[in-house]
Amino acid sequence: MKTVIYMVRHAESPYVHGEERTRGLSEAGHREAKRAAEALREMEIHYVASSPYARAVQTVQDIASDRSLSVDEYEDLKERSIKGENETDSWEVLEEAIRRSFEDKDYALDGGESTLQVQRRSVPVIGKLLDEHQGENIVIGTHGNIMTIIMNHYDERYGYEFWRQTSKPDIYKLVFDGQRLEAVERIWH
Repeated sequence: MKTVIYMVRHAESPYVHGEERTRGLSEAGHREAKRAAEALREMEIHYVASSPYARAVQTVQDIASDRSLSVDEYEDLKERSIKGENETDSWEVLEEAIRRSFEDKDYALDGGESTLQVQRRSVPVIGKLLDEHQGENIVIGTHGNIMTIIMNHYDERYGYEFWRQTSKPDIYKLVFDGQRLEAVERIWH
């Protein structure tokens, strides 16, 4: 029995230091979220889950509302912490840390999470959803880094280069047979 997970990477959200959990979508991000909902309008969706971060929830809210579904938030699906709260590393340093973390899954900057740590907290949620919603279509509001890390658990071809080419928003269709990932298709960006 096939189960489909639509990973919906959040739309544009202006960065505000210290507001990782609460920062929402920009005006353009809200428009993009409506377009993402339109891209899935013809799909039968049975369940909607999300990272607890506002930008991820807001991106899938229209998808859920169109079907009279709620958005269930999972703390373990929050975005990966690349660095500690007070670190001020440049984007180049952060991007290099992300690249390195896919080569060495135990690597993390001080105060950040390694790829392996994120997989240990997030993949059990995916496994639970696959068990509880066998044969159904699930939408997950997510972030670029954790989405790639989850996909990397099932297929190591999904790593740094894949992460770099994703967009905001983006939608990937993951087809599972039980707990085994069978196919991935980018359906909208």
